[in-house]
Amino acid sequence: MTTKESPAAIAHALRRYRPLRPVIDAVGPPPASRPIPVAARYNHLVRAIVHQQLAGKAAEAIFSRLVSGVGGEITPASISQTDDATLASFGLSGSKRAAIIDLTRHVEERRVQLTRHGRLSNDDVIAELVQVRGIGEWTAHMYLMNALARPDVWPTGDYGVRNGWSLLHDISPLITPGALATAADDLAPRRSAVAWYCWQAVDVARATGR
Repeated sequence: MTTKESPAAIAHALRRYRPLRPVIDAVGPPPASRPIPVAARYNHLVRAIVHQQLAGKAAEAIFSRLVSGVGGEITPASISQTDDATLASFGLSGSKRAAIIDLTRHVEERRVQLTRHGRLSNDDVIAELVQVRGIGEWTAHMYLMNALARPDVWPTGDYGVRNGWSLLHDISPLITPGALATAADDLAPRRSAVAWYCWQAVDVARATGR
């Protein structure tokens, strides 16, 4: 499969896997995705750092203050020109300020080369990103799925994916990340869509009270 496979084709292919059929029938095909522009990748990673361990509305409020406070555009240059006290005034914790500064240094020193990520394998992108303070495998997986629109990312450390997979397969207690790592091997190369269906399974279960 390539990223050009249509959402309908993805849903049709995955429907052959019986445990996924109920959620596919309930929500339909996954959303279409495409890579974001290269120039937006740094902004995407900064936003991901801001969102870590925060509720969505709170994180967006902080991120909006950050964008306004650095002149309306998140770039390595605009962050480098902003002192720590000013970053703190936007509501960023010390650990998040350190992570954003470390990302900025990695990009400026070309230890993280965002311009080449579209050409690298998933594993190589992850290896490059996790060098950065505050960016772990989960954040790298979300970057691959959302920024690069990679079709075969399997975020085994994501609680929602673990929860959804367990619901779809009637597994209790929740499947461990280790067990999940190989559980969807037969569904490659469409595991990004499988992860999306796992998230939807949780929402459907909440809505239906199951």
